[in-house]
Order: sequence, then structure tokens, then C-alpha cells
Amino acid sequence: MNYIASSGLLFKDGKKRIDYILVYRKSNIQYDRRNTFEKNLRAEGLMLEKEPAIANADIMFIKIHIPWDTLCKYAERLNIRMPFRKRSYYTDQRSKSTGSMHNYFRRLKKWMSQNPMVLDKSAFPDLEESDCYTGPFSRARIHHFIINNKDTFFSNATRSRIVYHMLQHTKYENGISKVGICKLINNGSYIAAFPPHEGAYKSSQPIKTHGPQNNRHLLYERWARWGMWYKHQPLDLIRLYFGEKIGLYFAWLGWYTGMLIPAALVGLCVFFYGIFTMNASQVSQEICKATEVFMCPLCEKNCSLQRLNESCIYAKVTYLFDNGGTVFFAIFMAIWATVFLEFWKRRRSTLTYTWDLIEWEEEEETLRPQFEAKYYKMERVNPISGKPEPHQPSSDKVSRLLVSISGIFFMISLVITAVFAVVVYRLVVMEQFASFKWHFVKQHWQFATSGAAVCINFVIIMALNVAYEKIAYLLTNLEYPRTESEWENSFALKMFLFQFVNLNSSIFYIAFFLGRFVGHPGNYNKLFNRWRLEECHPSGCLIDLCLQMGVIMFLKQIWNNFMELGYPLIQNWWSRHKIKRGIQDASIPQWENDWNLQPMNIHGLMDEYLEMVLQFGFTTIFVAAFPLAPLLALLNNIIEIRLDAYKFVTQWRRPLPARATDIGIWYGILEGIGILAVITNAFVIAITSDYIPRFVYEYKYGPCASHFEYGENCLKGYVNNSLSFFDLSELGLGKSGYCRYRDYRGPPWSSKPYEFTLQYWHILAARLAFIIVFEHLVFGIKSFIAYLIPDVPKNLYDRIRREKYLVQEMMYEAELEHLQQQRRKSGHPVHHEWP
Repeated sequence: MNYIASSGLLFKDGKKRIDYILVYRKSNIQYDRRNTFEKNLRAEGLMLEKEPAIANADIMFIKIHIPWDTLCKYAERLNIRMPFRKRSYYTDQRSKSTGSMHNYFRRLKKWMSQNPMVLDKSAFPDLEESDCYTGPFSRARIHHFIINNKDTFFSNATRSRIVYHMLQHTKYENGISKVGICKLINNGSYIAAFPPHEGAYKSSQPIKTHGPQNNRHLLYERWARWGMWYKHQPLDLIRLYFGEKIGLYFAWLGWYTGMLIPAALVGLCVFFYGIFTMNASQVSQEICKATEVFMCPLCEKNCSLQRLNESCIYAKVTYLFDNGGTVFFAIFMAIWATVFLEFWKRRRSTLTYTWDLIEWEEEEETLRPQFEAKYYKMERVNPISGKPEPHQPSSDKVSRLLVSISGIFFMISLVITAVFAVVVYRLVVMEQFASFKWHFVKQHWQFATSGAAVCINFVIIMALNVAYEKIAYLLTNLEYPRTESEWENSFALKMFLFQFVNLNSSIFYIAFFLGRFVGHPGNYNKLFNRWRLEECHPSGCLIDLCLQMGVIMFLKQIWNNFMELGYPLIQNWWSRHKIKRGIQDASIPQWENDWNLQPMNIHGLMDEYLEMVLQFGFTTIFVAAFPLAPLLALLNNIIEIRLDAYKFVTQWRRPLPARATDIGIWYGILEGIGILAVITNAFVIAITSDYIPRFVYEYKYGPCASHFEYGENCLKGYVNNSLSFFDLSELGLGKSGYCRYRDYRGPPWSSKPYEFTLQYWHILAARLAFIIVFEHLVFGIKSFIAYLIPDVPKNLYDRIRREKYLVQEMMYEAELEHLQQQRRKSGHPVHHEWP
């Protein structure tokens, strides 16, 4: 309690601690609702004290304290599990059988203590709660629990959760729907409700010599500072301060970042393999030496014949991403995604056991006040609890879902329309860039067209995201989800679908549609019979895909980091600037300093998860075209962890310490992305890259097709074989001779000019065969790995079962001991078994 007193987190009497803060404006006229609400809160057992703000005379704070008796009553009602006996992990028999393993772990622990990445455990408080058996709290069996101090028996997070539960279920007017602090904030009666931070996050005294002032100060010094970027995260302390839900998010983010290290190293090896073998590539050499090969014009009016060797640089850059390691890396990343998810399930099961969340699910899931108010007239007996509760009829639920699904499809169609508009823009401006005054732009007009389109596409993506969030919020509320977790899952799924399609639709267009349906010289396909469809660069379409992915991924990460940290910093600076100059921060109480901070996002962790899941999609779905994606993701996530930590500790008000057992719907979304990644990478390798055409030429049409000699280059002549001929005299421009274009069509002098050759059909068949073999092979490996890795470690599974048995025995022994003590006090004979 020392830090609570030193931080001023007490009532005026200096004894009652502050558990929650309500804020309202004195100028607001809805005082009747506030008075009724506060009266009902007092009737429920809470203690309230008002205090005006120092910096703003119009602001009034209501400090809330929950007494011991009220805590016990609601802890029992909410089935909150509390510690009652120290854990004992191993029996004597187990210790004898695992002696060698103990020695191994002892040596490992000694090495880990010297690891600079590991946190110094001596700097953190002894979290006794995790070393005790727990059981549902009961006032009738209060003697079972370890209560050394009533002020600290219930943690700050538990006290805040209980107060918030009371705030959410207290009426402010007569009527079934007039309930909850959220509605009072929405109608303006109150402007904020939050648990206070535990004090300042900085201290004038060094933490090494004087220790931490409070848990917030400790989290800042050992977690949120940028200098701690290489250290492991103090997950137990994060969970203690912010709750299990936020703790699981940082645990997942840290696990994802750690798993990105091998993926980034392999991707970097593939990239460097391309650099070291780039000059030895037969395809690049032939393109760079093709000084007498002229490519057909790539646009209608302002384009001229282009020598093939002018694409030398683009051919070498393309080889960096399309080389012999591409297929291996695609298979590796598909397996990596499965290993990451399977081992996360094991990590999550360990955390839920350590944080005592094994039996929490469902039993504490309460109905949303909005759902209760909407369907209070229609009740049904809950099959689990046996109590009547509001029920949503199936017909009403289906009709609302249909409206919501229609809204989702409308927004997705809007995204496709925006992509189509960008495609039209590319077709219109490529003629302008081809005749640009600047020589550099004119020479690289295709690169300029793609770059400008990417930037415009990014602006459209960010603009549409703002509209998507509001529409997803409206559609989710229209469905009236039953519980908060159902609301969060429904909202998260909508936001993911919107933003995933918004972010990746242009990439899908470039990967699978750009340059596929252009026709051939003399008979080009045109959009609206006006604009000629865009062709790929002479070195292939993969360079456009790499550019699109790299620019969008880079710009989006910069924008997200600014919005997460830069925007709150500016807002908090402006809030401090508005405070009167004569008032120093030290004279302002903690709750008023918290009020000047920014509130946590109304959607909770949804934005953080969404950002990382979309990044996971970028890292896996098109990784065959951009092997540096895991490296960029790793560098971003190292920053992201400390950025989020700094934001939670210093820039945001303390969020409600909510509980959770997993990452919710996001795990299912990650599994879906893993499946989609296998399919898309198969298509990227087979269709977008030149891997299959090179493979077919090497073993069917190249110099090694009939005989193979050691040291012979089997791709010799591939570039000439992959280009078709066109007679320039057919254009009617007064030119003669032949130009070349990328396709497998018959030459003008053949019996069937400009028709697809047999080699084209061989390549098409090989592409389809590769897709089928690749998908079946990778899916088989993924399924086998998932089968081999159990979701719960065997030793943890045995420990959970044993602890359930021990808890029952200890509860029996404690109850028997209590009865014996009562008999001794009353003078009755003592029995050593149940009377």
C-alpha cells in the first residue's frame, strides 16, 4: 500500500484506496441520471467521493472505492478464483525418475542467467498468486483462502474488474434498458470512466539503487524503454498490471516476432543466393547481350521499338526474387506458418495454466447490456446454468445476419471498384509517361506508371479503411451479439475481411491478371474499345508484384507506427499545453494526469491484432515473390513491441484489466491465411514467375532435352525461345522487319501465324500439374506436422489433472479442519473424518 499512499490514490481520509474514476462536466445538465446512478452504486455497496479538477473548473472527478464486504460478495457472484494453498509440482517418485533432467535444466538455467536477453528476475516482485492452488471464492469457505492482508488479497486488476461489472449493471433510470456506464458515456452524462494508473512512470531516483516506485514505473524501466528492445518481456507483470487479455496479446506478439527470426534468415539467404548467382544467370546474360533484338511497342501511340538489352537491370533485379531458391522458400514458409501456430497453441496452454485461466472460459461470460435490453421479453432457460435469460429468436438472428452479410459484400464490391479505377488510371497515364519530357521518366515509363499507381492505391486504401471501420461497427451492433466476446469476434472478422480485400486486391490483380489477356501485336484487347490493356515488362511481371508489395508494406508500417505513437504524443502534448501555466504536474493528482492521457481505442486490441494479422498475410501469402517480407516484418515487430509497450504505459489511460484464454477469432483467421498462402504461392510460382517455362524448356526444348553433357547449360537459348515474332509491316506504319514479344505463338511465316504453339500447351499443363503437386505436398506436410505436435504438452496435461485432484483433496481437508476447530471451541468431541 506504500505506493498507493505516495501516489495519492486514496480518499481524503487517507485510508480508502481509489479503484475507479468517473469524470463528468459540471455544465452538463443530465444531473438527474447521474444522481440516480450514483445513488444506486452506493446502494450496491460502493463508496464514492467527488473532487473537482485543478486545471479545469468544469471537470468533476468521482473516486470509487469498493469495500471488503462488497468485494467478497461480487467475487463469489462472478466465480473469481483466488489462491488458498501453495503449489507442489513434483512427487518424490517423479523427482527420482527425473534426476538427470533436473541437472540438465539446472545447467540450462545457469546459462540463461548469463543471457543478456533474459530479464533480471530479482528486479520484479514475487508474484505469489501464480505459485498457489486456486478455487472459486466463497464467503462461506473464506477460511480456506490465504488472506494475509485484506487490502492486497484482491489484486488491482480484480478490484477494477469487479467495479466495472457493477458499473455496467447499475440502472440510471427506470426501465429495463436504462442500465450501464457505457450508455451514460454515450449520452454525455459522463465523459470517461477508467481505473487509475498506479502512479508516475518516471522517478528522479535511479531504479537500480532505490527500486521501483510502483508497477507502472517498473514496467517502464524494464519493458517500455527503447533500450530494452532486445530483452524478453515480463509477461507476468504485464498480466498483473493490464490483465490477461493484454498479456496474451504481448505474449502472442513476442512469440510471432521470435518465430520470424528463422523465416527472415532463410529469406535473406534466398535473396543473397540471387545476388551471388545473378551474374551467372543464363537468362540475365542473354537479355543483357541481346543488342539486336527489338521488342514490340508496349503502348499504342508514344512507344517505340525497344532493344531487349535495355531491360538488363530489370532482369537482374527480377532474378533476385525469382531464382532456384524460390520454390524451397515457399514450401519452407508454408511449413513455418504451421509450426508457428501449433507451437503457439502449446505456449498459450502454458500461459493459461500459469495465469489460472484453465477453468475460466464460459463460466464468467456475461450478457451484453444491449442484448439484455433488446430481448428481455423473450426468455429461455440456459442449458448450462438452468436459469432463464434473454434469448434472440432464430428468425431475427438470421434476418440480421443477412443484412450484415449484404453490407459486407457491398463494401467488398466497392473495393473491387476502386482497384478497377486504379487499373484504368494505369492504362491512361502509361501513354503520358511514355512521352514525358524528362528523359529518365520517359526511359523508365513502366516503372513510373507502376510507382504512381502504387502510391495512389495506398492513399485509396487508407481512405477506405476509415469508412470500413464505421460501417463494420454499425453492422456489428445491428446483429446484437449475445456477449462481449461474440461482439469482438464479429467486429474483428468484418474488419479483417474489409481490410484484407482492400489491401490485397491490387496485389492479386498484378500477380494473376496483369499481362494475361492483352492479346498479341496487331490484335490487342482493349478496355471499352479504347485503352489497350497493360503488358508486363520484358523481364516479366514479378518486378511489378515486388514493387507493389514492398511499397505498400513499407508505407503502411510507417503510417501505423505514426498513428499508434505519434498521434497520441501530439494529443497528449496539446492536453498538457492547455493546462494553466501556474500549475505544475507534481501538484496535479494521479487521476487528473490520467484524464489528460488518451483513452485506449474503443475497440480494444482489435487494431493491434488486425495490423499484425494483415502483416502475417503479407509475410506468407505472396512470400514466393518477395522473400524479404519476413525480414521487414521482423524489424517492424521489434519496434512494434516497444512502441505498444510505451503507448500502454505512458500515453494511454490504464485500460480495464480484462480476462481472456486465447487470442479469440484471430487464431482461426491466421489458420485461414496459412491455407490461402499455400494456394497463392503455388499460383505465383506457376503463373507469375518464369519457373515453369524455364523448367519445361530445360527438359523438353533446350539443349539438354535429347542428351545431357556435364557442364552444359540447359537454359542456353531460353530467352530467344520465349519470344515470338511479329511482322512490323502489318502495323501499317511504314516499318519493315520483325519485332519480338513475350508469348508462345507461331511466327508470321508459319501455317497458323500468331496461334498458340504446342510449347504453350505443354507449359500450361506443367503449370496445372505443379499447382496440384505443390498444394498436395505442402498440405500433407502441414497436416502431418500438426498431427505430431500436441496442443498441450504432456507434462502440463498431467500436472493439470493432478492439481484438480489435489484441489479437491485439500478443500476436503480444509473443511474438515475448520469443522474440527469449531467442535473444539464448542466443547464437542473431535472426529477425524466427516461427521
